[in-house]
Amino acid sequence: MSYLKDLDYSVVQQCMHCGMCLPTCPTYVETKIERNSPRGRISLMRAIADGQLEAKKAFADEMYFCLGCLACETACPAGVDYTQLFEMARAEAERSPALHASPVRRIFRWLLLGVLFRQQWRLRLAGRLLWIYQATGLQTLIRRSGILHLLPGSLRGLEAKTPKIQRHFSPDLVQPVEEASGKSHYRVGLLTGCVQDLIYSDVNRDTAEVLRANGCTVITPRQQACCGSLHAHNGEYEMAKGFARRLIDCFNLDELDAIITNAAGCGSHLKHFDRLLEKDPLYAAKARQWSEKVKDISEWLVEIGIQPPAKPSTEAIVTYHDACHLCHGQKITVQPRELLASIPGLKMAPLTESMWCCGSAGIYNLIQPEMADKLLQRKVDHIVKTGAQIVATGNPGCLLQIQNGVARRGLKLEVVHPVTLLARSYRASR
Repeated sequence: MSYLKDLDYSVVQQCMHCGMCLPTCPTYVETKIERNSPRGRISLMRAIADGQLEAKKAFADEMYFCLGCLACETACPAGVDYTQLFEMARAEAERSPALHASPVRRIFRWLLLGVLFRQQWRLRLAGRLLWIYQATGLQTLIRRSGILHLLPGSLRGLEAKTPKIQRHFSPDLVQPVEEASGKSHYRVGLLTGCVQDLIYSDVNRDTAEVLRANGCTVITPRQQACCGSLHAHNGEYEMAKGFARRLIDCFNLDELDAIITNAAGCGSHLKHFDRLLEKDPLYAAKARQWSEKVKDISEWLVEIGIQPPAKPSTEAIVTYHDACHLCHGQKITVQPRELLASIPGLKMAPLTESMWCCGSAGIYNLIQPEMADKLLQRKVDHIVKTGAQIVATGNPGCLLQIQNGVARRGLKLEVVHPVTLLARSYRASR
């Protein structure tokens, strides 16, 4: 099977090579090399689709050097569907024998994508062990001991990025059914995610409270697992289909007005279930219904009308970073700002290059740490210039990336999800 050759050729030939995408592409801006641009990458994809090029290691390396931030989609006057091209190209890259020649890479991908993320209980078990490691002080002890200096630099870098695991995961914080605080006008499903469930389960709790305060009865199935975005974005397209089917089966779509996500990267993928499963005779209709109902939390709240909090929880200057898959992938930019503007006590400070990638990009900061760090430093530089005390962003990867960048500089800045700020204000108003 060739993913690019089997793709509708009209998608491959959309690019006019006009170059409008070039100044928006972080990798091209950094290197000024044509193949590191969307235009250059699409040329490589088209050469493979035309049978003029084989998907060897050089092609695979280029596809994984791409952030997948989709800024090029926003800039493109021809409406190129780079999302689909990017996913198909990485799936094509994974067919390269050169990639499978590395046993370390094979084992890492198998453990991460095929084992750990396949079942949520496995991910939670790993999360619980990591929480124990952190809560007992063992992590602090090991870091202070200097033993980490014996590790290769790449492994030391990974350890430094270890996220803080929450003591309680989503099932302990969010009940399967939570009624609206007042009159119920809507019934919505809440997606708790996989990494979100371990690192930012408190954001899931905040999301449920905000939905309840805005007239929504919240349905949160216990058996949720990964949505498959990590797999789709990293070349495991067939595996992503299985995750999509399983997640759809968790919800009774006919009884829900919307399905709410608070993770931008997941949301962008979730809204494409219709395309992912369009050839599945059993799930195509369900996937279309699913994609119509998936809403980012800020998108849904603005759609139904946000109930303004009565009192502020704090007086502060806040700036907003646009998560790539929210602003470029879902075209949602105004709604998060409207959400923040509805919170009393907050003063908005504009962020220069707010739509420029922070370098997280799924697992990009793990596989391309040098480029990711350059983007992170650029982002933090702009954040510092705003004079804000709070940075808000709507994606767990961005939250973690910017939190690490802020901590590394010793800055006293809080990095939070916008919905958390709204939830705090509701609590202060009680």
